[in-house]
Amino acid sequence: MPFQEKSAWIMSLALLLSGLIYSGAVVSISKELGHFAPPVLPVLVIFTVILTVIAIIGHIFIAAFAPKDANSPLDEREQKIFDKAGKLSGYVFGCGVILSLGLYILTHDGNLLFYSVFGSLILGQLSEYLIQIVLYRTAI
Repeated sequence: MPFQEKSAWIMSLALLLSGLIYSGAVVSISKELGHFAPPVLPVLVIFTVILTVIAIIGHIFIAAFAPKDANSPLDEREQKIFDKAGKLSGYVFGCGVILSLGLYILTHDGNLLFYSVFGSLILGQLSEYLIQIVLYRTAI
């Protein structure tokens, strides 16, 4: 398995885990308030720290077992994989933002707009990693 594919697996797991923790915190706070909670900086910082720690530890682990692969440049096939995954994930993010704006027009809830755009950002990036994994596993 190429280093970049391993990296995509690690980042997928990191985004999924930290995103679920963040979502759980937002739902919990929102239930107590009875409406969508405003974005809270400490919760965002915790999300960022969890994501960063998982990514760093995971990449140190895979780089320790294949140090030559960690510093190798992308070959032509890998570049095509990255380009295609980036393009397709951009559509996911764009659709999420458009839906978020439509949701805002219907609800006029700025907090919901923040969370839906933030969720679109996470889903867009997660889809990029998952598409990379699929493209590594199949011919492009």
